[in-house]
Amino acid sequence: MAGRGGELRSFAQDARHVVIASVLVGLATGLVVAGCDWLTVNVLLDWLRGLPLWLMAIGPCVGLLLAALSLRYLSNRASAGLADTWLQRFHDPDHDMNVREAPGGVLASIVTIGFGGALGLEGLSMYAGGAIGTAVQQRFRRLFHPVDAKLLMTAGAAAGVAAIFKAPATGALFALEVPYRNDFATRKLIPALVAAASGYIVYAAFYGTTPLFPVLGHPGFDATTLLGAVALGLIAGIGARLFAAGLREAKRLRDRLPVIPRIIVAGAALGGLFVLGRLLTGRSLMLGPGYDCITWALDPHRAIPAVLALLVLRCLATIITTGGGGAGGLFIPLVIGGALLGRAFGGVVHELNDTLFLVLGMSAFLGAGYRVPLAGVMFVAETTGRATFVVPALIAAVAADLVMGNASVTAYQLAHRPSTGP
Repeated sequence: MAGRGGELRSFAQDARHVVIASVLVGLATGLVVAGCDWLTVNVLLDWLRGLPLWLMAIGPCVGLLLAALSLRYLSNRASAGLADTWLQRFHDPDHDMNVREAPGGVLASIVTIGFGGALGLEGLSMYAGGAIGTAVQQRFRRLFHPVDAKLLMTAGAAAGVAAIFKAPATGALFALEVPYRNDFATRKLIPALVAAASGYIVYAAFYGTTPLFPVLGHPGFDATTLLGAVALGLIAGIGARLFAAGLREAKRLRDRLPVIPRIIVAGAALGGLFVLGRLLTGRSLMLGPGYDCITWALDPHRAIPAVLALLVLRCLATIITTGGGGAGGLFIPLVIGGALLGRAFGGVVHELNDTLFLVLGMSAFLGAGYRVPLAGVMFVAETTGRATFVVPALIAAVAADLVMGNASVTAYQLAHRPSTGP
């Protein structure tokens, strides 16, 4: 009994250390994410949108150039794929994230998105949180067991995603679900939850607790809703597969082409897409993460072909920004693509009185693209403030995931968690 009591006391002490460290990582990550969000959106992107149209059109090219310089000289030629880097290090038992490279990667993402690149800030948030968690765990290595490798790196990523979306459960679920296509990083549940809550609290202190996408509507469970969720999920799965294929080719070209020609071609293409977007919508919807695309699409008078055209343009912009060496995340591009697809689907079935199918599209496209169906459903519940969307969103996400097969927007996911893995 004495031995058992000693084991319990040791376990409690270890758990206390892990929880305290996770709180510190979450608080620090929330503060960094809030600052980066302000600098990227409120300073750079707002400034860019106030410039003449021809300067807005070349903004993404400038961002790609600045990102390449940052990655080359501040991050020792690190990869522009921030989420991919986190996943690669998660699965590498011999190497942690390189903390010294993190400032250059974060700056590369800020200038990519701040100058109009069509990527999301969650890549920066996940990467920065992972680096902060790694730094803390390396500093207090003696408090952790070998089996706890990557523990705070995962907690930091959860805190970053939770903060940028004001969605703590989504952050924790995403960080645990994204390393594997069909499994979870179960050992890291408690630190991920604690850090996600801490990161959310800090970010919410600056930006409030209003849901990211406050929407209307209380879906029922009639035949239109349930069958529509299945149909939309199947379509979203096909769309996500095409999007993933385009991203895979873009990353291949990014790693093969010389930097300057790559930036010139990508910059010219993004400038052309900006012009097409202005002609289509009369607004600068091709710049930045694309949240304003959802507001635009919510107008019930938007024609379905126009919504689908914007979907194609936004997906192409993300693919080209990635191929040009832009640093950022794919989470929000998937959400925006799903929202536009869902809005068009709602128009076809004449259900435009609320945002049901727009929201279901988010869940299905995101869940399929990153192979995170549960995080996709939780994202919908937390960012809309409508738990009633959960059941149809789950149906749509499962249908999309089945169609997705083994494809993914990242090549660094494993199919299953190894028996001795994290």
